[in-house]
Amino acid sequence: MTDFAARTAFSLLCLFVLWAGASGQSRHSVKGTDGEGTILSVTAWRTDKKADPLKPENFFLYENGIEQKIKGFSYDPSPARIVLLVDNSLTLQADVEKLKKATMEFAYEIFDGDQLFIVAYDEKPEIIQEWTDDAKKMEKALSTFRKKGNPYLFDALDATVKEVLLPLMPGTRKTAVVVIGDGLDRGSSASFDKVLADLQNYNVTVYALQLPDRTRGAYRRDQPKAAAVITNLTEGTGGAVFALDDAQAAAKAICDELRRNRYLLSYAPVNTSTYDARRIFLSADEGISTRTKNAQPPNIK
Repeated sequence: MTDFAARTAFSLLCLFVLWAGASGQSRHSVKGTDGEGTILSVTAWRTDKKADPLKPENFFLYENGIEQKIKGFSYDPSPARIVLLVDNSLTLQADVEKLKKATMEFAYEIFDGDQLFIVAYDEKPEIIQEWTDDAKKMEKALSTFRKKGNPYLFDALDATVKEVLLPLMPGTRKTAVVVIGDGLDRGSSASFDKVLADLQNYNVTVYALQLPDRTRGAYRRDQPKAAAVITNLTEGTGGAVFALDDAQAAAKAICDELRRNRYLLSYAPVNTSTYDARRIFLSADEGISTRTKNAQPPNIK
């Protein structure tokens, strides 16, 4: 199977021509800002067993400690686009069959209209299966899973955002990446901070099916430890962490959450700077739980 860049070069050239024109007109929409103001993807659900719909007045949003006025809060019924990003490196503490099984669980749990895209990575990201909802097609494609080399996780995330998800935008808002691995990176040229900022900028939610850290918490110079990578990716984008050993329940929880508990929150930021990162804190009335990304990267570099 050819590598990631070779498989996508021609199609991306065509997509780039279309996207470049669209981004010139809709650049702010791609980055979560449009005529309604700034848009946040929010996961919210009732824990009080009430049937009342969730409304803007149920939520409280702050940027760098300054309360923001919420303009709108609405349920997002759109189908999800989920990238399964699977660590295929040699020393990962899981065999190929276990990785295949975990990946296939999502094929059984997605809803009508949802689609999956599978990327495996070691020292380069590689397309295993392009967008599909066909379980048989996925199962056949997974025969190319292997274990070799080192994990270049940050490069794989960077390629996933730029070459798989960004061409879907601004029309597709409900995008997610599920990292199946332990969070270790050994050798990426992309920096973790830049990758996380891009994920936040484009409102991509990251979930993880986490394995034990193969380094046992070893110090990582100039980058977070493996477990901290998983924590920062998921908390930073409003996602959640699950154990790989419970992949079936994890796949069900993630797919259910994206379909049933996903909302769009809009607001017009006040007393904030476009030059600085803005810490986001979202809370809700008692009896309602919620998650969203924890920062808004600078709009101007």
